Amino acid sequence: MSSATPARIAGIFRYPVKGLSPEPLPRAELRIGQTLASDRRYAIENGPSGFDPAEPKWLPKPYFLMLQRDGWLAPLHARFDDATHVLTLRRDGTVVAEGDLKTADGRAAIEQYFATRHAPEIKGPPKVLTSPGHSFSDVARKVVSIINLSSLRAIENLVGAPVDPLRFRANLYVEGWPAWHEAGLVEQTLAIGGARAKVVKRITRCAAVNVDPETGARDLAIPQALTQRFGHNECGIYAEVIAGGTVAVGDANRRRRSGQAVEAQEAEVRPGVLEDQRGRAAVAERHGGHGED
Repeated sequence: MSSATPARIAGIFRYPVKGLSPEPLPRAELRIGQTLASDRRYAIENGPSGFDPAEPKWLPKPYFLMLQRDGWLAPLHARFDDATHVLTLRRDGTVVAEGDLKTADGRAAIEQYFATRHAPEIKGPPKVLTSPGHSFSDVARKVVSIINLSSLRAIENLVGAPVDPLRFRANLYVEGWPAWHEAGLVEQTLAIGGARAKVVKRITRCAAVNVDPETGARDLAIPQALTQRFGHNECGIYAEVIAGGTVAVGDANRRRRSGQAVEAQEAEVRPGVLEDQRGRAAVAERHGGHGED
C-alpha cells in the first residue's frame, strides 16, 4: 500500500449537540488543537453528571444523551444557528422544540421537550450543558474524526447490507484510499486542504454504529462483525490539527513526507457523490473514548 495514496474530502460534518443529528458543511476552518467549530459544543445531561461549566472536565458519554444507548434520538433532526445560537429540533418535519442556547429560557425550552416527551427514556432531569472552548467529544483530546469510505464499503460486504456513512458520525469522509488504508496512518501527518493534522489514534467502534441514523432501529451488528473478521472493532482515525487552514468538500487529502505534500495522481471524487438507498445524501464508544456518541 503506497504511502502516497491520495484522497479527496467527500463530506464534512459537525455535531453541535452530542448525540443529535449531523450538519453538513461545504467547508470548515481547521484550527490548531481544536475540533471543528461548534462540534459537540453542547451536550444534554441525562441526570446529574457533576459537570462544572466553570471548570470543565472531560466526562464519558454515558452521562449524556447518546445514540449508543438512546436510539430514539435518531429521528430528531437538529439545526443550530451560529449567529443566533438557536437550536431547532424537528420530528417528521414538524418543529417540536426551539430555543436560544445562550439564554436560560432557550435552554429550558429544549430541556422541557426531553423531560416531557421522553421522560420514560431518560434517567433524570435533562440539562443543556456547555462551557466556552469545551467539546463533549468521546475523547478528551480535541481532534477531528476521519472515515475512509472504501472501508465502509468493505463493511457492507462484511455485514451483507448497505451501511449509511452517517452511522459513524465522522467529521471528514474521504474517498480515494483503499479499504483500511487509514489504519496504517497513526503518527503520520496528513495534508487536508490548507491544513495539517497528525493522526493520533484509530477509532474503536461502539454500538452507536448499529443504529440507523434516520429511524433509530438497531438493525446491524457492525462492531461484532469487525471483531469476528479482524479481531478488533476499529474503523476510522482521530487526527489532531497541527497547522490551521480551510478544508472544503473536494479538497485533496494526502500524507506528508519530509515536510512536503506527496505528489501523486489524484482520485476523482465529486462532492455529494454518495447517495444512499433511500435517495437522500448519505454524506449530506465505547466508554472512555471509543466510537462517537
